[in-house]
Amino acid sequence: MAENGQKPVTLTIDGQSVQVLAGTNIIEAARGINVAVPHYCYHPGLSVPANCRICQVEIEGQPKMAYACRTPVAEGMIVHTASEKAKEHQKLVQEFLLCNHPLDCPVCDKSGECTLQDYYMDHGRYQSVMIENKYKKHKAMPIGPTIVLDTERCILCSRCVRFCDEVTETSELGLFNRNNHTEIGVVPGEVLDNPYSGNLVDICPVGALGDRDFRFKCRVWYLKSTNSVCPGCSKGCNIEVDHQSRWRHKAGGARVMRLRPRVNMDVNTHWMCDEGRFGYKWHDAERLRFAAMRFDGDGQGEAMFRQAWEAAVARLRETDRASWAIVLSARMTNEELFLAKRLFIEGLGIGEVFIGPTPPGSEDKLLRRADKNPNTAGARALGIPVDDGSRLGRLGQGAVKNVWAIGHDVLGNLSEGASPEFDTLIFQGTNECATSQAADIVLPTATCFEKDGTFTNEDNRVQRLWQAILPLGEAELDLALLQRLAKAMSVELPAGEAEDVFAALAVAVPAFGGMSYESLGDQGAVLGAAAGVVA
Repeated sequence: MAENGQKPVTLTIDGQSVQVLAGTNIIEAARGINVAVPHYCYHPGLSVPANCRICQVEIEGQPKMAYACRTPVAEGMIVHTASEKAKEHQKLVQEFLLCNHPLDCPVCDKSGECTLQDYYMDHGRYQSVMIENKYKKHKAMPIGPTIVLDTERCILCSRCVRFCDEVTETSELGLFNRNNHTEIGVVPGEVLDNPYSGNLVDICPVGALGDRDFRFKCRVWYLKSTNSVCPGCSKGCNIEVDHQSRWRHKAGGARVMRLRPRVNMDVNTHWMCDEGRFGYKWHDAERLRFAAMRFDGDGQGEAMFRQAWEAAVARLRETDRASWAIVLSARMTNEELFLAKRLFIEGLGIGEVFIGPTPPGSEDKLLRRADKNPNTAGARALGIPVDDGSRLGRLGQGAVKNVWAIGHDVLGNLSEGASPEFDTLIFQGTNECATSQAADIVLPTATCFEKDGTFTNEDNRVQRLWQAILPLGEAELDLALLQRLAKAMSVELPAGEAEDVFAALAVAVPAFGGMSYESLGDQGAVLGAAAGVVA
Protein backbone atom coordinates (compact mmCIF):
# COMPACT_ATOMS: atom_id res chain seq x y z
CA MET A 1 0.00 0.00 0.00
CA ALA A 2 1.27 3.47 -0.90
CA GLU A 3 1.51 5.97 1.94
CA ASN A 4 2.01 9.73 1.61
CA GLY A 5 2.72 9.28 -2.08
CA GLN A 6 5.39 6.63 -1.47
CA LYS A 7 5.24 3.53 -3.62
CA PRO A 8 5.94 0.01 -2.40
CA VAL A 9 9.29 -1.50 -3.30
CA THR A 10 10.09 -5.22 -3.43
CA LEU A 11 13.60 -6.44 -2.60
CA THR A 12 15.35 -9.55 -1.29
CA ILE A 13 17.19 -9.66 2.03
CA ASP A 14 19.12 -12.82 2.93
CA GLY A 15 17.00 -14.81 0.51
CA GLN A 16 13.67 -13.50 1.78
CA SER A 17 11.43 -11.32 -0.35
CA VAL A 18 10.11 -8.23 1.41
CA GLN A 19 7.92 -5.32 0.32
CA VAL A 20 8.33 -1.93 2.00
CA LEU A 21 7.68 1.70 1.16
CA ALA A 22 10.20 3.55 -0.99
CA GLY A 23 12.60 5.54 1.18
CA THR A 24 12.81 2.88 3.88
CA ASN A 25 16.38 2.06 4.84
CA ILE A 26 17.76 -1.47 4.79
CA ILE A 27 17.84 -1.79 8.60
CA GLU A 28 14.11 -1.16 8.90
CA ALA A 29 13.30 -3.31 5.87
CA ALA A 30 15.25 -6.18 7.41
CA ARG A 31 13.59 -5.65 10.79
CA GLY A 32 10.24 -6.32 9.13
CA ILE A 33 11.28 -9.91 8.37
CA ASN A 34 13.08 -10.44 11.71
CA VAL A 35 16.56 -9.99 10.27
CA ALA A 36 18.68 -7.97 12.71
CA VAL A 37 21.33 -5.80 11.08
CA PRO A 38 23.87 -4.74 13.75
CA HIS A 39 23.98 -0.99 14.39
CA TYR A 40 25.13 1.44 17.06
CA CYS A 41 24.72 5.00 15.83
CA TYR A 42 21.39 4.47 14.05
CA HIS A 43 18.19 5.19 15.96
CA PRO A 44 14.81 5.48 14.20
CA GLY A 45 13.96 8.63 16.14
CA LEU A 46 17.14 10.50 15.23
CA SER A 47 19.05 11.64 12.17
CA VAL A 48 21.39 9.19 10.41
CA PRO A 49 25.13 10.00 10.57
CA ALA A 50 26.42 6.50 9.60
CA ASN A 51 29.47 6.91 11.81
CA CYS A 52 29.73 3.56 13.61
CA ARG A 53 29.94 1.55 10.34
CA ILE A 54 29.01 -1.82 11.82
CA CYS A 55 25.81 -1.95 9.73
CA GLN A 56 27.70 -2.60 6.49
CA VAL A 57 25.94 -5.05 4.19
CA GLU A 58 26.66 -6.47 0.76
CA ILE A 59 24.40 -5.48 -2.15
CA GLU A 60 24.65 -7.48 -5.35
CA GLY A 61 25.89 -5.37 -8.24
CA GLN A 62 27.61 -2.81 -6.03
CA PRO A 63 31.42 -2.96 -5.67
CA LYS A 64 31.53 -1.45 -2.17
CA MET A 65 29.85 -2.35 1.06
CA ALA A 66 26.78 -0.24 1.88
CA TYR A 67 25.70 1.30 5.17
CA ALA A 68 22.30 -0.22 5.89
CA CYS A 69 21.24 2.71 8.08
CA ARG A 70 21.33 5.30 5.31
CA THR A 71 20.90 3.21 2.17
CA PRO A 72 17.30 3.37 0.90
CA VAL A 73 15.76 0.27 -0.60
CA ALA A 74 15.37 -0.03 -4.36
CA GLU A 75 13.21 -2.21 -6.58
CA GLY A 76 14.86 -5.59 -7.15
CA MET A 77 17.70 -4.92 -4.71
CA ILE A 78 19.37 -8.07 -3.36
CA VAL A 79 20.96 -7.60 0.05
CA HIS A 80 23.21 -9.93 2.06
CA THR A 81 23.54 -9.03 5.74
CA ALA A 82 25.33 -12.23 6.80
CA SER A 83 27.63 -13.04 3.89
CA GLU A 84 31.31 -13.74 4.62
CA LYS A 85 32.24 -10.29 3.37
CA ALA A 86 29.60 -8.60 5.56
CA LYS A 87 30.60 -10.65 8.61
CA GLU A 88 34.25 -9.74 8.15
CA HIS A 89 33.48 -6.03 8.03
CA GLN A 90 31.26 -6.32 11.11
CA LYS A 91 34.05 -8.10 12.99
CA LEU A 92 36.59 -5.44 12.03
CA VAL A 93 34.34 -2.64 13.27
CA GLN A 94 33.64 -4.50 16.49
CA GLU A 95 37.37 -4.98 17.06
CA PHE A 96 38.01 -1.30 16.42
CA LEU A 97 35.36 -0.23 18.93
CA LEU A 98 36.83 -2.53 21.57
CA CYS A 99 40.36 -1.16 21.19
CA ASN A 100 39.97 1.30 24.06
CA HIS A 101 36.81 -0.01 25.68
CA PRO A 102 37.43 -0.99 29.32
CA LEU A 103 36.83 -4.54 30.47
CA ASP A 104 34.61 -3.52 33.38
CA CYS A 105 31.41 -5.38 32.52
CA PRO A 106 31.14 -6.82 36.07
CA VAL A 107 30.65 -3.34 37.55
CA CYS A 108 28.74 -1.75 34.66
CA ASP A 109 24.99 -1.16 35.10
CA LYS A 110 24.49 -1.78 31.37
CA SER A 111 25.83 -5.31 31.65
CA GLY A 112 23.16 -7.74 30.53
CA GLU A 113 21.50 -5.30 28.13
CA CYS A 114 24.58 -3.85 26.43
CA THR A 115 24.60 -3.86 22.64
CA LEU A 116 28.41 -4.04 22.64
CA GLN A 117 28.24 -7.28 24.62
CA ASP A 118 25.54 -8.70 22.37
CA TYR A 119 27.35 -7.86 19.15
CA TYR A 120 30.64 -9.20 20.47
CA MET A 121 28.96 -12.57 20.89
CA ASP A 122 27.42 -12.34 17.42
CA HIS A 123 30.07 -10.51 15.40
CA GLY A 124 33.20 -10.25 17.57
CA ARG A 125 36.77 -11.34 16.98
CA TYR A 126 37.41 -13.91 19.67
CA GLN A 127 41.19 -13.63 19.23
CA SER A 128 42.00 -9.96 19.67
CA VAL A 129 44.93 -8.44 17.76
CA MET A 130 45.09 -5.40 20.06
CA ILE A 131 48.48 -5.26 21.80
CA GLU A 132 48.73 -1.56 22.70
CA ASN A 133 47.67 -0.17 26.05
CA LYS A 134 44.13 1.16 26.19
CA TYR A 135 43.77 4.93 26.22
CA LYS A 136 42.41 6.17 29.55
CA LYS A 137 39.56 8.67 29.74
CA HIS A 138 37.31 10.17 32.40
CA LYS A 139 35.31 7.82 34.63
CA ALA A 140 31.95 8.24 36.40
CA MET A 141 31.43 11.99 36.06
CA PRO A 142 28.04 13.37 37.13
CA ILE A 143 27.01 15.75 34.34
CA GLY A 144 23.53 16.57 35.61
CA PRO A 145 20.98 15.57 38.24
CA THR A 146 20.03 12.37 36.44
CA ILE A 147 23.06 11.26 34.39
CA VAL A 148 26.60 10.05 35.10
CA LEU A 149 29.09 9.91 32.21
CA ASP A 150 31.87 7.35 31.72
CA THR A 151 33.81 8.43 28.64
CA GLU A 152 35.98 5.29 28.63
CA ARG A 153 32.92 3.21 27.81
CA CYS A 154 31.70 5.58 25.09
CA ILE A 155 31.92 4.31 21.48
CA LEU A 156 31.15 7.77 20.02
CA CYS A 157 27.90 6.77 18.35
CA SER A 158 26.71 10.37 18.94
CA ARG A 159 23.12 9.36 19.72
CA CYS A 160 23.12 11.49 22.87
CA VAL A 161 24.42 14.56 21.05
CA ARG A 162 21.80 14.22 18.33
CA PHE A 163 19.03 13.71 20.89
CA CYS A 164 19.89 16.97 22.65
CA ASP A 165 20.18 18.78 19.32
CA GLU A 166 17.12 17.36 17.55
CA VAL A 167 14.58 16.25 20.17
CA THR A 168 14.96 18.55 23.17
CA GLU A 169 16.79 21.24 21.13
CA THR A 170 18.85 22.11 24.21
CA SER A 171 22.28 21.13 22.78
CA GLU A 172 24.07 20.54 26.09
CA LEU A 173 26.35 17.79 24.72
CA GLY A 174 29.06 17.75 22.09
CA LEU A 175 32.05 15.82 20.74
CA PHE A 176 35.38 17.26 21.88
CA ASN A 177 39.02 16.71 20.85
CA ARG A 178 40.23 14.59 17.93
CA ASN A 179 41.30 11.08 16.96
CA ASN A 180 41.95 8.78 19.95
CA HIS A 181 41.22 11.65 22.34
CA THR A 182 37.68 12.32 21.08
CA GLU A 183 35.06 12.10 23.80
CA ILE A 184 31.52 13.17 24.65
CA GLY A 185 31.23 16.07 27.04
CA VAL A 186 29.00 18.86 28.28
CA VAL A 187 29.30 22.21 26.57
CA PRO A 188 31.31 24.55 28.85
CA GLY A 189 29.05 26.45 31.19
CA GLU A 190 26.14 24.03 30.67
CA VAL A 191 24.60 21.25 32.77
CA LEU A 192 22.66 18.31 31.37
CA ASP A 193 19.37 19.19 33.02
CA ASN A 194 16.65 19.10 30.37
CA PRO A 195 13.26 17.48 31.17
CA TYR A 196 14.02 14.46 28.95
CA SER A 197 17.61 13.64 29.92
CA GLY A 198 16.74 10.13 31.10
CA ASN A 199 16.18 9.07 27.50
CA LEU A 200 19.94 9.31 26.95
CA VAL A 201 20.41 6.23 29.12
CA ASP A 202 17.91 4.31 26.99
CA ILE A 203 19.48 5.22 23.66
CA CYS A 204 23.10 4.80 24.76
CA PRO A 205 24.07 1.37 23.36
CA VAL A 206 26.76 0.87 26.01
CA GLY A 207 27.32 1.93 29.63
CA ALA A 208 28.69 5.39 28.91
CA LEU A 209 25.61 7.25 30.13
CA GLY A 210 24.30 5.88 33.40
CA ASP A 211 21.07 6.52 35.28
CA ARG A 212 22.02 7.98 38.67
CA ASP A 213 18.73 6.76 40.12
CA PHE A 214 19.27 3.15 38.93
CA ARG A 215 23.05 3.10 39.47
CA PHE A 216 24.13 -0.05 41.35
CA LYS A 217 20.52 -0.64 42.42
CA CYS A 218 19.80 -4.00 40.80
CA ARG A 219 21.25 -6.23 38.10
CA VAL A 220 19.06 -6.26 35.02
CA TRP A 221 18.83 -10.04 34.94
CA TYR A 222 16.90 -9.92 38.21
CA LEU A 223 14.25 -7.70 36.59
CA LYS A 224 10.98 -8.55 34.93
CA SER A 225 9.35 -6.11 32.51
CA THR A 226 5.64 -5.44 32.18
CA ASN A 227 3.96 -3.17 29.64
CA SER A 228 1.97 -0.30 31.08
CA VAL A 229 1.04 3.37 30.66
CA CYS A 230 2.70 6.24 32.51
CA PRO A 231 0.24 7.69 35.09
CA GLY A 232 2.13 10.98 35.28
CA CYS A 233 -0.05 13.11 32.98
CA SER A 234 -2.78 13.04 30.35
CA LYS A 235 -0.36 12.23 27.52
CA GLY A 236 -0.36 8.55 28.48
CA CYS A 237 3.15 7.61 27.34
CA ASN A 238 3.62 3.90 26.79
CA ILE A 239 6.18 2.44 29.19
CA GLU A 240 7.82 -0.72 30.45
CA VAL A 241 7.81 -1.26 34.21
CA ASP A 242 11.01 -3.00 35.33
CA HIS A 243 10.36 -4.66 38.65
CA GLN A 244 11.48 -7.41 40.99
CA SER A 245 9.86 -8.90 44.07
CA ARG A 246 12.05 -11.90 44.82
CA TRP A 247 15.25 -10.13 45.91
CA ARG A 248 13.90 -8.11 48.82
CA HIS A 249 17.37 -6.90 49.88
CA LYS A 250 17.69 -4.92 46.65
CA ALA A 251 17.09 -1.16 46.98
CA GLY A 252 15.68 -1.46 50.47
CA GLY A 253 12.90 -3.80 49.43
CA ALA A 254 11.56 -1.61 46.62
CA ARG A 255 9.80 -3.54 43.90
CA VAL A 256 9.63 -1.05 41.03
CA MET A 257 13.22 -0.44 39.94
CA ARG A 258 12.77 1.88 36.94
CA LEU A 259 10.48 2.90 34.10
CA ARG A 260 11.46 2.98 30.43
CA PRO A 261 9.60 4.25 27.35
CA ARG A 262 7.86 1.78 25.07
CA VAL A 263 7.49 2.67 21.41
CA ASN A 264 4.08 3.94 20.34
CA MET A 265 4.33 6.18 17.30
CA ASP A 266 0.80 7.55 17.91
CA VAL A 267 1.54 8.70 21.45
CA ASN A 268 5.11 9.17 22.69
CA THR A 269 7.11 7.79 19.74
CA HIS A 270 10.34 6.60 21.44
CA TRP A 271 10.55 8.90 24.45
CA MET A 272 9.21 9.79 27.90
CA CYS A 273 9.81 12.76 30.20
CA ASP A 274 11.89 12.65 33.38
CA GLU A 275 8.87 13.51 35.56
CA GLY A 276 7.19 10.30 34.48
CA ARG A 277 10.38 8.26 34.43
CA PHE A 278 11.52 9.11 37.95
CA GLY A 279 8.07 9.59 39.48
CA TYR A 280 7.54 5.89 40.20
CA LYS A 281 8.62 5.64 43.84
CA TRP A 282 5.14 6.29 45.23
CA HIS A 283 4.24 2.73 44.24
CA ASP A 284 6.44 1.54 47.13
CA ALA A 285 7.02 4.58 49.37
CA GLU A 286 4.57 6.12 51.85
CA ARG A 287 1.99 3.53 50.98
CA LEU A 288 -1.19 2.79 52.90
CA ARG A 289 -0.75 -0.87 53.73
CA PHE A 290 -3.35 -1.39 56.43
CA ALA A 291 -6.81 -0.05 57.17
CA ALA A 292 -7.30 2.60 59.86
CA MET A 293 -10.20 4.00 61.90
CA ARG A 294 -10.97 6.56 64.57
CA PHE A 295 -12.16 4.86 67.73
CA ASP A 296 -14.51 6.87 69.97
CA GLY A 297 -12.69 10.12 69.29
CA ASP A 298 -9.37 8.78 70.58
CA GLY A 299 -7.52 9.34 67.34
CA GLN A 300 -6.83 7.22 64.28
CA GLY A 301 -5.36 3.76 64.69
CA GLU A 302 -4.85 0.59 62.66
CA ALA A 303 -7.84 -1.67 62.21
CA MET A 304 -8.61 -4.91 60.50
CA PHE A 305 -9.64 -4.26 56.91
CA ARG A 306 -12.92 -6.10 57.41
CA GLN A 307 -13.72 -4.00 60.46
CA ALA A 308 -13.00 -0.72 58.66
CA TRP A 309 -14.92 -1.82 55.59
CA GLU A 310 -18.03 -2.81 57.53
CA ALA A 311 -17.95 0.52 59.37
CA ALA A 312 -17.75 2.43 56.08
CA VAL A 313 -20.64 0.49 54.55
CA ALA A 314 -22.75 0.98 57.69
CA ARG A 315 -22.26 4.76 57.62
CA LEU A 316 -23.27 4.95 53.97
CA ARG A 317 -26.30 2.75 54.54
CA GLU A 318 -27.52 4.48 57.68
CA THR A 319 -27.25 8.13 56.62
CA ASP A 320 -29.23 10.24 54.18
CA ARG A 321 -27.90 9.85 50.61
CA ALA A 322 -28.37 13.58 50.05
CA SER A 323 -25.74 14.24 52.73
CA TRP A 324 -23.03 12.38 50.81
CA ALA A 325 -20.46 13.48 48.25
CA ILE A 326 -18.37 10.94 46.35
CA VAL A 327 -15.08 12.44 45.15
CA LEU A 328 -13.46 10.31 42.47
CA SER A 329 -10.04 10.62 40.87
CA ALA A 330 -8.93 10.88 37.25
CA ARG A 331 -6.21 8.44 38.26
CA MET A 332 -8.84 5.70 38.45
CA THR A 333 -9.18 3.38 35.47
CA ASN A 334 -12.06 3.47 32.99
CA GLU A 335 -13.40 0.27 34.51
CA GLU A 336 -13.40 1.70 38.04
CA LEU A 337 -15.02 4.96 36.97
CA PHE A 338 -17.67 3.06 35.06
CA LEU A 339 -18.59 1.02 38.14
CA ALA A 340 -18.47 4.11 40.36
CA LYS A 341 -20.93 5.93 38.11
CA ARG A 342 -23.27 2.95 37.95
CA LEU A 343 -23.13 2.52 41.72
CA PHE A 344 -23.20 6.03 43.16
CA ILE A 345 -25.08 8.02 40.52
CA GLU A 346 -27.42 5.51 38.88
CA GLY A 347 -27.76 3.00 41.73
CA LEU A 348 -27.75 5.10 44.89
CA GLY A 349 -28.86 8.41 43.39
CA ILE A 350 -26.16 10.48 45.05
CA GLY A 351 -26.09 13.94 43.47
CA GLU A 352 -22.57 15.03 44.41
CA VAL A 353 -20.36 12.64 42.44
CA PHE A 354 -17.47 14.19 40.55
CA ILE A 355 -13.79 14.00 39.65
CA GLY A 356 -11.80 15.99 42.19
CA PRO A 357 -9.61 18.81 40.87
CA THR A 358 -5.81 18.81 40.95
CA PRO A 359 -3.50 21.78 40.29
CA PRO A 360 -1.91 22.00 36.83
CA GLY A 361 1.75 21.16 36.42
CA SER A 362 4.57 21.70 33.95
CA GLU A 363 3.89 21.47 30.22
CA ASP A 364 5.89 21.67 27.00
CA LYS A 365 5.44 21.07 23.28
CA LEU A 366 6.98 17.59 23.39
CA LEU A 367 5.28 15.23 25.89
CA ARG A 368 4.61 16.87 29.25
CA ARG A 369 1.03 18.00 29.87
CA ALA A 370 -0.33 20.35 32.54
CA ASP A 371 -3.08 17.85 33.44
CA LYS A 372 -1.22 15.45 35.70
CA ASN A 373 -4.00 12.87 35.65
CA PRO A 374 -3.87 9.96 33.21
CA ASN A 375 -7.62 9.46 32.74
CA THR A 376 -9.42 12.82 32.63
CA ALA A 377 -10.55 12.09 29.07
CA GLY A 378 -11.91 8.72 30.20
CA ALA A 379 -13.98 10.36 32.94
CA ARG A 380 -15.47 12.81 30.45
CA ALA A 381 -16.23 10.04 27.96
CA LEU A 382 -18.09 8.20 30.72
CA GLY A 383 -20.12 11.32 31.57
CA ILE A 384 -18.65 11.96 35.02
CA PRO A 385 -18.32 15.67 35.86
CA VAL A 386 -14.75 16.97 36.24
CA ASP A 387 -14.72 19.61 38.97
CA ASP A 388 -12.91 22.93 38.53
CA GLY A 389 -12.68 23.36 42.30
CA SER A 390 -16.06 24.93 42.97
CA ARG A 391 -17.80 21.70 43.96
CA LEU A 392 -14.91 20.62 46.16
CA GLY A 393 -14.97 23.96 47.92
CA ARG A 394 -18.62 23.49 48.92
CA LEU A 395 -18.00 20.21 50.73
CA GLY A 396 -18.66 20.34 54.44
CA GLN A 397 -21.09 23.21 53.96
CA GLY A 398 -24.85 22.97 53.91
CA ALA A 399 -26.35 19.50 53.69
CA VAL A 400 -23.26 17.68 52.36
CA LYS A 401 -21.46 16.57 55.50
CA ASN A 402 -20.26 13.08 54.52
CA VAL A 403 -17.50 12.44 51.99
CA TRP A 404 -16.18 9.21 50.49
CA ALA A 405 -12.99 10.04 48.57
CA ILE A 406 -11.67 7.40 46.18
CA GLY A 407 -8.10 8.10 45.15
CA HIS A 408 -8.42 11.87 45.61
CA ASP A 409 -6.74 13.93 48.32
CA VAL A 410 -9.71 16.13 49.16
CA LEU A 411 -8.09 18.12 51.96
CA GLY A 412 -4.79 18.46 50.11
CA ASN A 413 -6.52 20.08 47.16
CA LEU A 414 -8.75 22.54 49.01
CA SER A 415 -8.00 26.23 48.65
CA GLU A 416 -5.80 27.79 51.31
CA GLY A 417 -7.67 28.64 54.49
CA ALA A 418 -10.57 26.27 53.84
CA SER A 419 -11.53 24.19 56.88
CA PRO A 420 -14.62 22.10 56.16
CA GLU A 421 -16.28 20.11 58.90
CA PHE A 422 -17.35 16.58 58.00
CA ASP A 423 -19.54 14.20 59.95
CA THR A 424 -17.85 11.35 58.07
CA LEU A 425 -14.67 11.34 55.97
CA ILE A 426 -13.72 8.07 54.29
CA PHE A 427 -10.52 7.80 52.27
CA GLN A 428 -10.01 4.93 49.87
CA GLY A 429 -6.61 5.24 48.22
CA THR A 430 -3.00 4.23 47.76
CA ASN A 431 -0.74 6.66 49.64
CA GLU A 432 -0.55 8.73 52.78
CA CYS A 433 -1.88 12.25 52.32
CA ALA A 434 -3.71 15.01 54.18
CA THR A 435 -7.06 13.26 53.69
CA SER A 436 -5.83 9.84 54.86
CA GLN A 437 -4.41 11.42 58.03
CA ALA A 438 -7.67 13.18 58.87
CA ALA A 439 -10.09 10.46 57.71
CA ASP A 440 -12.42 8.58 60.03
CA ILE A 441 -11.92 5.43 57.97
CA VAL A 442 -8.97 4.58 55.70
CA LEU A 443 -9.15 1.78 53.13
CA PRO A 444 -5.82 0.98 51.35
CA THR A 445 -6.03 0.18 47.65
CA ALA A 446 -3.78 -0.91 44.78
CA THR A 447 -1.80 1.40 42.48
CA CYS A 448 -2.04 1.31 38.69
CA PHE A 449 1.00 -0.98 38.51
CA GLU A 450 -0.77 -3.44 40.81
CA LYS A 451 -3.85 -4.02 38.67
CA ASP A 452 -5.24 -4.45 35.18
CA GLY A 453 -7.33 -1.81 33.47
CA THR A 454 -7.33 1.00 30.92
CA PHE A 455 -6.69 4.73 30.76
CA THR A 456 -7.90 7.14 28.07
CA ASN A 457 -5.34 9.77 27.15
CA GLU A 458 -5.82 13.36 25.98
CA ASP A 459 -6.20 12.21 22.36
CA ASN A 460 -9.02 9.81 23.38
CA ARG A 461 -6.78 6.78 22.90
CA VAL A 462 -7.77 3.94 25.24
CA GLN A 463 -4.68 2.05 26.42
CA ARG A 464 -4.09 -1.08 28.49
CA LEU A 465 -2.52 -1.44 31.91
CA TRP A 466 -1.11 -4.81 32.93
CA GLN A 467 -0.53 -5.85 36.54
CA ALA A 468 3.21 -5.79 37.21
CA ILE A 469 3.37 -6.28 41.00
CA LEU A 470 1.01 -7.45 43.72
CA PRO A 471 -0.78 -4.99 46.05
CA LEU A 472 1.08 -4.17 49.26
CA GLY A 473 -0.17 -5.28 52.65
CA GLU A 474 -3.96 -5.40 52.87
CA ALA A 475 -4.49 -3.13 49.86
CA GLU A 476 -7.50 -4.16 47.77
CA LEU A 477 -8.43 -3.51 44.16
CA ASP A 478 -10.79 -0.53 43.78
CA LEU A 479 -12.74 -2.59 41.28
CA ALA A 480 -13.38 -5.33 43.83
CA LEU A 481 -14.34 -2.83 46.56
CA LEU A 482 -16.88 -1.12 44.30
CA GLN A 483 -18.42 -4.50 43.46
CA ARG A 484 -18.56 -5.46 47.14
CA LEU A 485 -20.11 -2.12 48.07
CA ALA A 486 -22.74 -2.52 45.35
CA LYS A 487 -23.64 -5.94 46.68
CA ALA A 488 -23.94 -4.56 50.22
CA MET A 489 -26.18 -1.74 48.98
CA SER A 490 -28.28 -4.05 46.76
CA VAL A 491 -27.12 -2.42 43.51
CA GLU A 492 -26.42 -4.64 40.52
CA LEU A 493 -23.04 -4.09 38.87
CA PRO A 494 -21.05 -6.01 36.24
CA ALA A 495 -19.10 -8.76 37.99
CA GLY A 496 -15.75 -10.32 37.23
CA GLU A 497 -12.26 -9.05 36.53
CA ALA A 498 -11.22 -5.83 34.78
CA GLU A 499 -11.58 -7.40 31.33
CA ASP A 500 -15.16 -8.47 32.09
CA VAL A 501 -16.06 -4.98 33.33
CA PHE A 502 -14.51 -3.43 30.22
CA ALA A 503 -16.65 -5.71 28.05
CA ALA A 504 -19.77 -4.42 29.86
CA LEU A 505 -18.49 -0.85 29.51
CA ALA A 506 -18.03 -1.29 25.75
CA VAL A 507 -21.69 -2.34 25.48
CA ALA A 508 -23.06 0.42 27.70
CA VAL A 509 -21.06 3.43 26.43
CA PRO A 510 -21.26 4.04 22.65
CA ALA A 511 -17.85 5.71 22.40
CA PHE A 512 -16.22 2.50 23.68
CA GLY A 513 -18.35 0.33 21.40
CA GLY A 514 -16.58 -2.53 19.65
CA MET A 515 -13.54 -2.36 21.91
CA SER A 516 -12.06 -5.25 23.86
CA TYR A 517 -8.77 -5.92 25.60
CA GLU A 518 -7.78 -8.02 22.62
CA SER A 519 -8.51 -5.25 20.11
CA LEU A 520 -6.66 -2.68 22.22
CA GLY A 521 -3.49 -4.76 22.12
CA ASP A 522 -0.38 -3.01 23.36
CA GLN A 523 -0.86 0.16 21.27
CA GLY A 524 -4.43 1.11 22.21
CA ALA A 525 -7.32 2.38 20.08
CA VAL A 526 -9.12 5.70 19.70
CA LEU A 527 -12.57 6.18 21.23
CA GLY A 528 -15.36 5.74 18.73
CA ALA A 529 -13.12 4.28 16.03
CA ALA A 530 -14.44 0.73 16.32
CA ALA A 531 -18.10 1.77 16.61
CA GLY A 532 -17.99 4.69 14.19
CA VAL A 533 -18.92 7.09 16.99
CA VAL A 534 -17.29 10.46 17.58
CA ALA A 535 -16.21 10.63 21.23
